Amino acid sequence: MKGGLGQMLKQAQQVQESLQRAQEELASLEVTGSAGGGVVTVTLNGRYQARAVRIDEAFVGGDREMLEDLVAAAINDAARKVEDASRERMAGATAGLGLPPGLKLPF
Repeated sequence: MKGGLGQMLKQAQQVQESLQRAQEELASLEVTGSAGGGVVTVTLNGRYQARAVRIDEAFVGGDREMLEDLVAAAINDAARKVEDASRERMAGATAGLGLPPGLKLPF
């Protein structure tokens, strides 16, 4: 029985390491979305952080760069709130599973 538990813990650690590598790869990923036929484009990384916002100058009056920065900040704030809420819900859902201490799942 002891050997089976040790093997299971070893496999869980390997899964955790694989998930960690996948998260690191996702963090370097960049994806660009657009709206309005390209009038607005937003580039996010794999952690839902806005890296760039571009708004066609024809649709902006005044300080375009400030508006772009504000849109990026709002996207980041919303993404962070979604991540926090997801983490809280998943922690509650896995509380009774008896997972080993320190096992970090990807949420």
